[in-house]
Amino acid sequence: MQDNLSEKIDEPPSCTSNLVIVGRNSRGNWVAQEKNGLFGGLFVSRAQALKYALFENGHHPETIILTTNVVELDMHREAASCKTAMDRDSSPRSRAA
Repeated sequence: MQDNLSEKIDEPPSCTSNLVIVGRNSRGNWVAQEKNGLFGGLFVSRAQALKYALFENGHHPETIILTTNVVELDMHREAASCKTAMDRDSSPRSRAA
């Protein structure tokens, strides 16, 4: 007998883990910011920023990007959900000839 191990997935795998950018802001503080604005924080140390990023993204270190670019924490933008991003990506596109 074979067990049915498949599960119904409502979202594509890319939406189950959040891409998190970790870097320093213009004042030298460490910032962890989810790519779509779902979560973010300001930290004194790199270790704390990485710990937060891992906790918030479900312990997926492969989805954390450590950057040398300036990263400013933006808590005022509206978070884009995966479904909204998917709807935009599935819209018809035309190619310039």
